Amino acid sequence: MRITEAARRLGTSPRMLRYREALGLLPATREAPGAARRGGGHRRFGEAELRAVALALALEKRYDIGPAELAFGLRVLAEPQVQAHVRELGERIGRLSAPPTRALDFEKEKAMRLLRRR
Repeated sequence: MRITEAARRLGTSPRMLRYREALGLLPATREAPGAARRGGGHRRFGEAELRAVALALALEKRYDIGPAELAFGLRVLAEPQVQAHVRELGERIGRLSAPPTRALDFEKEKAMRLLRRR
């Protein structure tokens, strides 16, 4: 189905679906390249795409966030460097504790120093 029908079924607007697409919140589902040129490259939505958008809408409502925040959350999960920087911020402001591996590394180093003294 086309974007207008998908928007109607989801209770949103085509403009909002295009915004979500720009944020990376929609799976890539364009028509075949030849068909896209003839049909203007209209996005097609199937049941799987509708379910994905419906899940995103439900998450936004449940956690009181917007599409941009959800897109950033996905980026944090998908990009290790972004995840590391966000974790560092969380640790610095006290919202996250240091990973347990750091504590274990400290204890391991302490034990190794004690063993070297003997």
